[in-house]
Amino acid sequence: MRREHVLPTPADTRALGVALAGLARPGDLVVLVGPLGAGKTALTQGIGAGLGVREPVTSPTFVIARVHRDGRLPLVHVDAYRLGGVADVDDLDLDVTVASSVTVVEWGQGLVEQLADEHLEVRLDRRDDDVRTAVLVPHGPGWEQRLGDQP
Repeated sequence: MRREHVLPTPADTRALGVALAGLARPGDLVVLVGPLGAGKTALTQGIGAGLGVREPVTSPTFVIARVHRDGRLPLVHVDAYRLGGVADVDDLDLDVTVASSVTVVEWGQGLVEQLADEHLEVRLDRRDDDVRTAVLVPHGPGWEQRLGDQP
């Protein structure tokens, strides 16, 4: 899979999420980095669709975390924007579900990386022309191999 993606539409962002879901395994941690409006929730919607989640995947801004259990793997969707630090992440008990789920964390950089031995960081941005971009940054040999093995 390419490491850099240009995503002209929200559908393209969701399609990247579907492709990432095809690579997903239990225990995967995906950390989404980027400003407001960069496509973090759209990408997570694509991951959910690729996992077969049937219920709507919406931003968990005010509830902080949502668990979707109706796909081929559970999807734990976290919005860490309102969290004050690692102690707040610990209070969510994500370590209980991370081994059996795909955990996607918006705004999680610097807060959640300790939840897994390796993770995929997705750096999303929104250009002035409203086109989104994504850079996939693997942290660990598992993600490195999976991203490298794709056409």
